[in-house]
Amino acid sequence: MILVSVMYPTGASFDMGYYLGHHMPLVRERWSALGLHDAKVVKGVGTPDGGAAPFQVMALPTFESADAFQKAVAAHGNEIFADIPNFTQAQAQVQINDFAESP
Repeated sequence: MILVSVMYPTGASFDMGYYLGHHMPLVRERWSALGLHDAKVVKGVGTPDGGAAPFQVMALPTFESADAFQKAVAAHGNEIFADIPNFTQAQAQVQINDFAESP
């Protein structure tokens, strides 16, 4: 299992209504059959010292494997990525993560 972090930096406007009402349902619809297990969305509210959050929104989808994620992107990535300008001009940063096991 992997976790993909899709992080939208603070600064550019972000239409959360569109994102939650259209974009994330599109992601779930297209990628669930291709190994997407879950996709949580979190909204940045600040830093521990009271500063602004460096990321305004993060999507945290989990996939059965990195290979499954790559296949999902190959199959429907163009459609999903083409939808991004409908909710923000922010340039997302994407990171693939493994789950660490505690000793």
